[in-house]
Amino acid sequence: MLNNRIKLIGGTWRSRQLVVIDQQGLRPTPARVRETLFNWLQADIFNSQCLDVFAGSGALGFEAASRGARQVTAIENNALAYQALKTNAEKLSAKQMTFIQNDALAYLATPATTQFDIVFLDPPFGVDLILPSIERLATQQWLAPYAKIYVETENTLNIDAHIPKNWHALKHKVAGEVTYRLFENRSGTK
Repeated sequence: MLNNRIKLIGGTWRSRQLVVIDQQGLRPTPARVRETLFNWLQADIFNSQCLDVFAGSGALGFEAASRGARQVTAIENNALAYQALKTNAEKLSAKQMTFIQNDALAYLATPATTQFDIVFLDPPFGVDLILPSIERLATQQWLAPYAKIYVETENTLNIDAHIPKNWHALKHKVAGEVTYRLFENRSGTK
């Protein structure tokens, strides 16, 4: 199994590299997309509680922690990817990061114990995980009021009809075969 590396692009750990395992379905968010996303989130990231639902390489969670997130909880089911996340965190002394080895949909199906300010939702493509994830985030109360929700999907997937009514679209871009969006949870609005 070949290990690859990706570079963090901002914050305390800028230019530090993460070891990323080569596994089917593991598709780290490209640096150009991460840069755009964190420009969108720059006013929200400091001191936030973040949830990286399908952590994979951990690029989004580590980037958030590097930029001042108070706590990042990363969910990853793949044992090798989970171990790589823990090893990368150890090398960076990332004490603000917590890793949970679990099926993301099973985790989101449980009642929330924490409400998150920022959620990264970037599942493997073509596996029908995005729509149940969106539904569980909304119904199980995982989102703090005005939480930001980042959703990354393949271009061929139309999720518009499945976005909860109280999720307000803030940003939307396309990069290659990827569509990425940022929503805000406006709880209490109809």
